[in-house]
Amino acid sequence: MLYDFRLLHCYKSMTNREDEIIATAGQQQQQQQPQDSQNSSTSVAGANAENPGMGSAGIVAIPAGTGTSDTHHLLSGVGSELVDVAFVTAHSHRVVSPSNGTLADDHLTVDDISDIAAVSVNQHLPAHHASNVGHHNHHTTNELWAENPPSSASSGFSDDDSLAGAEGDPKTIEQIVQMVRERGKMGLIREYTEIKARAPDGTFTHAKMRNNLAKNRYTDVLCYDHSRVVLSQEEDDPTTDYINANFVDGYKQKNAYISTQGPLPKTSYDFWRMVWEQHCLLIIMTTRVMERGRAKCGQYWEPSEGGIAEYGFFRLRTMSIETNEDYTVVELEIRNIKTDEVRCVSHWQFTSWPDYGVPSSAKAMLNFLQRAREKQAEMVRSLGDLWAGHPRGPPIVVHCSAGIGRTGTFITLDICISRLEDVGTADIKGTVEKIRSQRAYSIQMPDQYVFCHLALIEYALSRSMLQSVDLSEFDDRDEESD
Repeated sequence: MLYDFRLLHCYKSMTNREDEIIATAGQQQQQQQPQDSQNSSTSVAGANAENPGMGSAGIVAIPAGTGTSDTHHLLSGVGSELVDVAFVTAHSHRVVSPSNGTLADDHLTVDDISDIAAVSVNQHLPAHHASNVGHHNHHTTNELWAENPPSSASSGFSDDDSLAGAEGDPKTIEQIVQMVRERGKMGLIREYTEIKARAPDGTFTHAKMRNNLAKNRYTDVLCYDHSRVVLSQEEDDPTTDYINANFVDGYKQKNAYISTQGPLPKTSYDFWRMVWEQHCLLIIMTTRVMERGRAKCGQYWEPSEGGIAEYGFFRLRTMSIETNEDYTVVELEIRNIKTDEVRCVSHWQFTSWPDYGVPSSAKAMLNFLQRAREKQAEMVRSLGDLWAGHPRGPPIVVHCSAGIGRTGTFITLDICISRLEDVGTADIKGTVEKIRSQRAYSIQMPDQYVFCHLALIEYALSRSMLQSVDLSEFDDRDEESD
């Protein structure tokens, strides 16, 4: 019996929320740093569905006028699986209607929110900005683009440590199929459970700073210090260099990706600062703005063709929209208002990830991944001699909601496919472990780990690396019965 890759629906009961965070994450953090949990200005805690501050839609109600330290207290113990923290800021972006050209503020006000009270936060976009953002205009100058400016953090590993060598346990695709057959679904889940049980190997100091707490979409999805993306500092405020984003190494490419959370309305300006400063050409979005009636990501670009949105000193114009069955491609023009430099960014949104679990087939995701890779290569070629960095280009920004589940799945597949095509082997387990060492908790659920294995096999079948695969006993196989 040939396997048709439609068995993954059986995991639906295990993953009724894609953004469900490992419940033990906060407990591990508290056990390791008991003093820190008492004195630091953050909370890394498990979910608490009975928290009295929770609104009916999973939103934390924060009384108006609450200070950041009090906000931290209110958030303490609230896990990310139920919580999107709503912050109303004095600054948001403006949207220009393509029909009449009028400006309209799209930020929330207290009057817009009937079921929660808002917390006021410090003004984020100063009137006089002393930014260090990149100023290389590939449209009008002959200056070379540098790969990752010196002010930015790296992934924390040397070039030799990128996900390229024979470290770990690389296997041919035939060996991977045999391993999947022998272990079965439960064997892979046990393997993932062992990976998940390891405590994070790094610190989260910057993510826990008082002024940075509100920049984290989820209270228990924090950003490693050693691999975080460091923004240019504004107005002598050291906390303005923070965004919940980490560099992740790719196949034979250091800092190939930026793994990040879905921007909040408050952090959309920081998101575009990051894209600008890191010279990013391609953004991969693996969630919808709204899923199951809940906000998964801010609308950080104008979704109508010809529309214009402004975030601080960046003006975004939507040049074109291509809607496909499984994904949408938006071509954006981003202008630095201070320098009048213009760049192009391609936004690729995968829209076929199910609300629950993982796709029953990887076909749509694999096609999306391949086309996105082709787009990155095309944009790098268009830069010509102006791009002086890695041949595969600047980091690709990848995000979902928390920036660890679907994001980690996409990155794992891209790395393993690149390696399989290059040397004929892949190491899914080792790849996941390495990614998690740079972006904590990546691949957050067991069905995502299983999906990576089956998707790689499906890719090999589509490329005739395999003739046929019989996984008829995959669901029933119990490794311990051998």
